[in-house]
Amino acid sequence: MGLFANLKAQQAYKLHGKGQWQEARPLYEEAIAKGMDNPRYLLSYAILLIRLGEYQKAKDHLVKYQKHPGLTPEQKVQLFMDYAVCCYKLGDIERGVHLLESQHKRQATGMVYETLGYLYVEKYLPEHKPVASAEMEEDTEGAVTQEVLDAQWEEGKAAALAFLQESVEYDDEDAICLDNMGQFLYRVQGDKAAAKEWFDKAIEIKEGQIDTLWFLSRYDLDNGDTAAAIEKLEKALEGRFSPLNYHTKDEIEAEIARLK
Repeated sequence: MGLFANLKAQQAYKLHGKGQWQEARPLYEEAIAKGMDNPRYLLSYAILLIRLGEYQKAKDHLVKYQKHPGLTPEQKVQLFMDYAVCCYKLGDIERGVHLLESQHKRQATGMVYETLGYLYVEKYLPEHKPVASAEMEEDTEGAVTQEVLDAQWEEGKAAALAFLQESVEYDDEDAICLDNMGQFLYRVQGDKAAAKEWFDKAIEIKEGQIDTLWFLSRYDLDNGDTAAAIEKLEKALEGRFSPLNYHTKDEIEAEIARLK
């Protein structure tokens, strides 16, 4: 790797860290075109693309460098995690879940617990429950009936919940894992009372966590305290949003405007 390419990558990385994504992007791309192959910057560029919503481009980039000989074990986990996020955002959550499940079997890490936990929440939302077609319901050999689909769905949900429980036992101070547990109980199981315990734990550890503040604002609204809900949402706006946030910054701003 030439000195010029390395310097460009460093400049891009610094701009990226300051939130100047559009300025950082051409510098990353120029560095890569000149032969820059530092895994740190290659992965950082993928993250930038993900934050810009260019999931297919990020996915292709990660595939290209998945066998890079310079990747550390931690960087390999990061690469698989980012790839799984791309799959999810491109509408292939099953692929993302499968990859992270395979990674988890090889090695348990906080990053995988956080990301796979959130994907389990999204996967098992009630509206995603499979429904057998008329053809599938026919009592023929090899047919998949609604009863079979329901049993598979409940088995998958139970396994997901067990994983989430495992994640909070792995690190009971990981605010993202605590929030994932809260979201699963709230969004998947519809148990708001049980969910609040986990949201309260998460916010104690990370007071500015965006998703947690959103869900806690829902309890404020249920209690008729609109001012408290707005306060939490305004605090959420101060956070750094990611593709795995439950709501975008624009959506939270719209909710604040609605409540006001």
